[in-house]
Amino acid sequence: MQRTYFPGILAMAAIVVASNILVQFLFGQWLTWGAFTYPLAFLVTDVMNRVYGIKAARKVVLAGFIVGVFCSLIGTQIMGEFGPLVTLRIAIGSGLAFLTAQLLDVQIFDKLREGTWWKAPLSSTILGSSVDTAIFFTIAFSASLVWLEPGNDVGWVNEMRPILGIGPVAPLWVSLAIADWLVKLSLALLALLPFRLIVNKLLHRPA
Repeated sequence: MQRTYFPGILAMAAIVVASNILVQFLFGQWLTWGAFTYPLAFLVTDVMNRVYGIKAARKVVLAGFIVGVFCSLIGTQIMGEFGPLVTLRIAIGSGLAFLTAQLLDVQIFDKLREGTWWKAPLSSTILGSSVDTAIFFTIAFSASLVWLEPGNDVGWVNEMRPILGIGPVAPLWVSLAIADWLVKLSLALLALLPFRLIVNKLLHRPA
């Protein structure tokens, strides 16, 4: 693995570890602090893709996945108030969502890399983030997948409540997923500026 990939791998690892820790702390009614750090993984992937190419981006994604699996294994051994901090469903959902969404991001970015500079990072991040949210929350909390871990009671997150407190009634996890998705979309837009600055710096181009 080329030495130039190390900063990207280190950044991805730091984001994954920080997100796994911060997801334990609530921010308001619908979010955790991890919702604000995890989307930065897409920024790292996109920068690596633009500067070093698709193969480098995939290597960084794989490194992040391995770190995420390691964090999940640690989380399953730490007992919280209601059981292990990381359940089997959360571990499966987290790993599958990360790998699928990040590799999708890498592929879409590569297809759009010759267009206007902002189209590739914005399009790939929005689509990747949407897939990430859908996969994780469905696997981790949907009542239809309770058979994945019958011993894990997720009844609380399937209580019927108005979406985000104001919309039609749906399981609570739907509100959590929508709030998470909205944060990802907002950060996808905000990340365009640091993406531009970091890429120009690494390629030694004027901003």
